[in-house]
Amino acid sequence: MNLDEALDTFIIEARELLQAMEDALLGAGREGPDNDAVNAIFRAAHTIKGSAGLFGLDGIVAFTHVLESVLDRARGGDLAFDSDLISLLLACGDHLRILVDRVSSGDAGTDEAERQLGAELVAKLGRYMGATAVTHPAVRPEAASAPKEAAERPWHISVRFGPNVLRNGMDPLSFLNYLQTIGRIMRVEILTDGMPDVATMDPESCYLGFELALVTKAERAQIESVFEFVRDDCELRVLSPESTPADYADLIRALPEDDLRLGEILVRCGTLTQDVLAHALGTQAMEPIGHARTIGEILVQEGAVDQGAVDAGLERQRQTRDRKGQESQTVRVDAQKLDLLIDLVGELVIAGSAVGVIGQKHKMAALTEAVSTLSRLVEGVRDRALQLRMVQIGATFNRFKRVVHDVSQELGKDIELVISGEETELDKTVVEQIADPLTHLVRNAIDHGIESADARQAAGKPVRGTLRLNAFHDSGSIVIEVSDDGGGLRRDRILAKAVERGLVNPGATLSDSEVYGLIFEPGFSTAAAVTNLSGRGVGMDVVKRNVTALRGTIEIDSKEGQGSRFSVRLPLTLAIIDGFLVRLGNATFVVPLDIVDECVELPPENAVGGAGRDYVNLRGQVLPFVRLREVFSADGEPAKRQNIVVVKHANRRLGLVVDELLGEAQTVIKPLGRLFQGLSGISGSTILGDGRVALIVDVPALAQGVEVRESGALSTGRRADMATAA
Repeated sequence: MNLDEALDTFIIEARELLQAMEDALLGAGREGPDNDAVNAIFRAAHTIKGSAGLFGLDGIVAFTHVLESVLDRARGGDLAFDSDLISLLLACGDHLRILVDRVSSGDAGTDEAERQLGAELVAKLGRYMGATAVTHPAVRPEAASAPKEAAERPWHISVRFGPNVLRNGMDPLSFLNYLQTIGRIMRVEILTDGMPDVATMDPESCYLGFELALVTKAERAQIESVFEFVRDDCELRVLSPESTPADYADLIRALPEDDLRLGEILVRCGTLTQDVLAHALGTQAMEPIGHARTIGEILVQEGAVDQGAVDAGLERQRQTRDRKGQESQTVRVDAQKLDLLIDLVGELVIAGSAVGVIGQKHKMAALTEAVSTLSRLVEGVRDRALQLRMVQIGATFNRFKRVVHDVSQELGKDIELVISGEETELDKTVVEQIADPLTHLVRNAIDHGIESADARQAAGKPVRGTLRLNAFHDSGSIVIEVSDDGGGLRRDRILAKAVERGLVNPGATLSDSEVYGLIFEPGFSTAAAVTNLSGRGVGMDVVKRNVTALRGTIEIDSKEGQGSRFSVRLPLTLAIIDGFLVRLGNATFVVPLDIVDECVELPPENAVGGAGRDYVNLRGQVLPFVRLREVFSADGEPAKRQNIVVVKHANRRLGLVVDELLGEAQTVIKPLGRLFQGLSGISGSTILGDGRVALIVDVPALAQGVEVRESGALSTGRRADMATAA
């Protein structure tokens, strides 16, 4: 067994379990989590503790033991899941995440601050469980409270030896023999499910496991110490005589073997003897065909087992079937391998285009036909490769449950988070880079948007505020909305602050969107006081900058007293797109095909620019357009017959005047160098089949420039800055 690989697996699974714990705690209503959620939280903590013990991570084991004890009391109904307990459990999850991160970085130790935090959390947990279990984290509560002169008691031991036990000089049978020195083994079930075929079996590997019934005066610590030398290479579970049916149910769920029948499951976990099972099977065989009771019904009705154990066994069977179905459909892939695959597909697209150009240039019909077939296949490979990197945004949305919980508690507000569209997919790279901007928007909505309980009551609103996260696809883009039912943006205050800072001329008439857009200016804030969350004027400008870096846009819709909605529009992928090629003079440009609506000829009366000539009547509707030759200062004389490429962005149509339409092409997006990153109206570049470089048109920036041109209401300096986009 490769310990490094096993440790990496533990780290991945521990993080997933901690996230599952957090989701279950944050998903609890005011009455707290239901029984299934509580059991899931307990199992997650128990699994982390057990796995950490295999690697000798004593700090994680000791801390998780105390946490597990509190969860065990809550699971038994002795503790109520109030807001204080949930907050404490969330803090414990954060601390465990820090400890796991240290293990991941190769440093299993802790600094003084972390030790102090861990001690404080243990002390708080101790208030829920008593001082004994906190003082002795390595001893279970039942062991700590056992009488000094203990009588013999029945224990159940479940052990699965790892494959390297024999290679390390350990004999599994010797551990069983040693158990007989501290007690009597009443029953042993030898498990051979892990045995491979004889042809593939390694005689130096161990494939055995055991389920034991042990009667002894010893306590848990002494029993577990028997397996001390193989703790790193075995899975050990010890159930005390005080174990409840729920504990045996957890053991049933943890059985590693597959393809077990209900009776076998109950026998192996120690809740049933083989003789009782044989009797139940005989009883079932004697009953009428078609009316025979199930084994579970017979065992429960005869009092042989508890109903909970039967239910857990049936659940175990169902989980095994589900897992087998999932295992055949799912595989973990390193993200770097996916990125490399996308890069290779991009180069394949470019190479295929180059071959196509050669075929057309030399008029080789056979080659052109073969290239056409190759292009279709490459397009299919491209689409499948991009789908591999598409992930649902729901995982990102779920992070904000914790943000809303913590920030609302800090501010003393009651806020409900409503998530929709979480199944919407977009590129993994986009998901990673949009998390921080969304965090700023969510925190601002909680701090600035949603009012206090008193203010909401005075305004006739429900005391509980609502924050919504929504995502959907639109015109080849993904739109992410962050909205609230708070007080909305104060238009007059924003405008007054902008005039004070010289961003807007006094008396200027601005549209609502232009006024709201001022909040993205660096250092702009209307907050009366600086808090830990906001008021310094940093955050919203970072949001705008990060969204723009992703070739996205952000829009604001707000009604004073009713709430605000921030809409972030992003491309689905940053790697490969379908493009529409156009010519301007001697240069070729690319317009993303997803936003192209149609192409029409530029009317002769609009061929020459001038006042009122940047609009055209398109079937009864006014269509504003921009002349790309002027935007990019294209060389050469304009074509005698120019064309308009009609594009759609954010539910608005815009025309792009070009010299010639060249048709569709697959486009591999290449980032611009630092020298060219400040170019307005350009979002990237690509390599054409003939080796030339074509620039990708930034339609959102051009659309913003048209809005500025139409309003003409901003101050001279600001208008000059923004007008460069048009």
